[in-house]
Amino acid sequence: MANINNLTSKILKDSEERKESILASAEEEKNKILSKKVAKAKELETEIIKKAEVEAKNRKERIISSASLKVRNDKLAAKQEVIKEVFDKSIDVLSSISGDDFLRFVKNTILSLGNIGEQNLILNKDGMELVDLTFIYDLNQSLGDKGNIKLSSNIGNFKGGFILERNGIEINNTYEALVSSLKDELEFEVANVLFN
Repeated sequence: MANINNLTSKILKDSEERKESILASAEEEKNKILSKKVAKAKELETEIIKKAEVEAKNRKERIISSASLKVRNDKLAAKQEVIKEVFDKSIDVLSSISGDDFLRFVKNTILSLGNIGEQNLILNKDGMELVDLTFIYDLNQSLGDKGNIKLSSNIGNFKGGFILERNGIEINNTYEALVSSLKDELEFEVANVLFN
C-alpha cells in the first residue's frame, strides 16, 4: 500500500508541478499579449496625436489665410471707396467752376470737336442760367460752316458740363462722363498718391 501512497503522492506532486508550469506559461502568455496590446495602443495613440497635430496646424493655417484674405479684401474695398470719393469730389470741384470758366469750357470743347453739324446743346439747370442766346450766336459764329448749335429746352440731370445731341445720338461732355472716361487711366496714379 505504501507503493500506492507513493504513487498517488508522486502523481499529485507531478500534477501540482504541471499545474504550476501551465499557470506560469499562461501568465507569461498573458503578459506577452498585454504587452503587445499596450504597445499597439501607444502606437495608435502616437499616430492619432500626430494626425490631430497636423489637422490642427492645417486648420490654423486655413483660418489665418482666410482672415488674411478677408483683411486684404476689406482693405482693398476701403481703398476703392476712398478712390471713388476722390473722383466724386473732382466732379464736385468741376461743378463749382466760375461761370466764365464754364462758358470757356463749353466753347473750347465744342470747337475742338471739329465738323459737328447741327446739334442740340443740353445743359443742366445751372448751365441754363449761364448760357444765353448771345453765347450760342457767338459759338455758331466761331464754328462757321462746321456746325450749328441750338440751345435745347430739355434740362439735363447731371452735375455739370453739357451734352450735344442730334437724332438721339449724344456726345456726352458731362463732368461725370469726362471723369469716368479718365478714371481707368488715372486710378493707379490716384492710388499711388493716396496710399504710398
